Amino acid sequence: MARAGQRRSGRARADSGGQRRRTPRAQEQGLIPVLAGIAREVDGTVKRPPARSPARNKFQVVALLVQEERARLMADATLSSAKRSQELRRLDGVATQLARIAARDTSLLQLLAEDAQLSESAREYKATVMRAAGLEPPEEPEPVAPEPVVEKKVVPQSVISRQMANPFLAPEFAKASERSTPRSQRLVGWELLEPLFRAFEKSSPGTPACMPLPEPGPARVFHGDTLMPHQAQVVAAAARGHRTFLLADEPGLGKTAQALLAAQAADAYPLLVVVPNVVKANWAHEVGLWTPQRRATVVHGDGERVDGFADVVIVNYELLDRHIGWLGDLGFRGMVVDEAHFIKNKGSRRSQHVLAIADEIRARAPRALMMALTGTPLINDIEDFRAIWQFLGWIDDDKPLRTLMEALEETGLTPVDRGFDIAARSAVINMGIVRRRKVDVVADLPARRVADLPVELDGAAGRSIRAAEAALARRLVARYHAAMAARPDHDVAAGLDLDLARRVAAGELKDSGQKVGGENVFTMVRKIGQAKAGPAADYAAQLARNVGKVVFFAKHIDVLDQAEQIFAERGIRFASIRGDQTSATREKHVAAFTHDPDVSIAVCSLITAGVGLNLQVASNLVLAELSWTDAEQTQAIDRIHRIGQAEPVTAWRVIAAQTIDSTIAQLIDSKAGLAARALDGAAEEDGSASKDVQVDALVGLLADALAADGVIPDATAHDFGR
Repeated sequence: MARAGQRRSGRARADSGGQRRRTPRAQEQGLIPVLAGIAREVDGTVKRPPARSPARNKFQVVALLVQEERARLMADATLSSAKRSQELRRLDGVATQLARIAARDTSLLQLLAEDAQLSESAREYKATVMRAAGLEPPEEPEPVAPEPVVEKKVVPQSVISRQMANPFLAPEFAKASERSTPRSQRLVGWELLEPLFRAFEKSSPGTPACMPLPEPGPARVFHGDTLMPHQAQVVAAAARGHRTFLLADEPGLGKTAQALLAAQAADAYPLLVVVPNVVKANWAHEVGLWTPQRRATVVHGDGERVDGFADVVIVNYELLDRHIGWLGDLGFRGMVVDEAHFIKNKGSRRSQHVLAIADEIRARAPRALMMALTGTPLINDIEDFRAIWQFLGWIDDDKPLRTLMEALEETGLTPVDRGFDIAARSAVINMGIVRRRKVDVVADLPARRVADLPVELDGAAGRSIRAAEAALARRLVARYHAAMAARPDHDVAAGLDLDLARRVAAGELKDSGQKVGGENVFTMVRKIGQAKAGPAADYAAQLARNVGKVVFFAKHIDVLDQAEQIFAERGIRFASIRGDQTSATREKHVAAFTHDPDVSIAVCSLITAGVGLNLQVASNLVLAELSWTDAEQTQAIDRIHRIGQAEPVTAWRVIAAQTIDSTIAQLIDSKAGLAARALDGAAEEDGSASKDVQVDALVGLLADALAADGVIPDATAHDFGR
């Protein structure tokens, strides 16, 4: 009996409370078991989305320590091959668990990017984990100051001309600097930024996420588009003097229009707009639509075609590095940052550039309009918004700035007081956070709408398409001139002979259908679709991140393949619905998209999936390629605009700017308008509508080419061309 007790005592020890606990086995000691336990804990948390900041910190720290431990094992010459293999297998188990977690919440993948930074709280947690595993954390190196922003030497000639025309930029003195000391100093010395972030993380469902907004004025119409009441509220706020906005409306609620009209209300010109490359052309289009009296210029490459005297300067994030020098000195009175979550990593160059330019603008014009646009909800990870708040001038690296600090002082509370979280959150929201969802403004929205997203086709693909279009135009012009020369009567009226142009276009179509190889209108349209695949998939990924499920439609297999590859590389789960699938496989993919919350995108063939499917779990759809008829486009939209759809539906139609693609889109819309006015509704099409669009698209191309050659007036060409 004594021996039995001794054997038990050899396997168990008494803790200070008299409880017996088992001595850990060798394989349960060390770093790997600790990491495995934390991974299981994170897995349980992520199953109840969204993942809060502590869980995200744990995921990032475990992933980093797995990487470091793997490198240590591979470099440890004292380990035998068998021992090393055993430890690596155990480590692979933790890595597999992390992969499953990331598949459930793909936003965690951003924490594994090469430029991802460890927050201070994550760094402290890493040290805690290492100590729990019996390791001594290494001493943290002295923090390295961010690499200074270097002014680039690229200055467009037209910008130099503007600077010479306005050599002195008078600063505004209408308001004291936001960096001056607030009147009350009760909170001086308190750590306030972390409590502010915590106030958002702790907010309960139903807590307001939008600043008070004024009632909109009478409805206004802009080139056929009516400003909706929820849009007019932001414009009215800017007109009344509000100057900083974090506009976080869901996609489809018209953030671009709100920003442009707010700039007009605030007289914030010249206005700088920083955007992702995929929407650069769309912003220029929207300037012409909503503020046609203002001139926009788009920065490309080294800016040779920049209009330095434009009212609105549009530049993509990737070009800031090249143009930051003159962008900081031009004298902007307003700045809009679209998809502002792009600057969440303050250590990245683009974030540093955006913040540096914003500081320059505020230094010259303290009452400048500053707007950050993003559809990303505030509940993902409030740390992501540190850089955005700094861009807006609400905080700096260490503390709230004057206006926000005064609002916090007025609460009469400190971070240790009960009620501080609610009061602090309200103070930040009132600085200018605007968040509305489709369901919040459903009365403002049409049940279904098509929103065009123009994209610029750059690089080799863009040059190839433009060359093919030019060759096709030359061939049409040669046919037209040959037909004119064959006429017995050469005394014809000036202008385009429309009947002859249509016969020339029809002949080109007939020849194109008979050719096996060579360039024609069909191969050119297919090339355009291939070139749009990347931007269309990029936009679909942004939508999926912002609003949830999205349906992606394309006509050609290679476009579908390219989109799926992009989604896979970004860790976005998708369902694939194609014509070569069996019924069982197709039903499996439809069910996955409909019922699995982790499947974000349905990638669908326009022809195959355009009929007979119910995908109304989504309310946003991306049309990566155009059809030749409105009927096919409508059939695709009707996959989500069906009985059971609880939200307004938005179809985002991606269009290649300055190509025949834009002409085809206009023709489809015009044919749809004619059909809608027909008494019988034209329920079915016999193929003539498709051919009409093809012929009219070629007529437009011919008219443009003849106008460029001086054969017909420009005004005549505009009636047929894009």
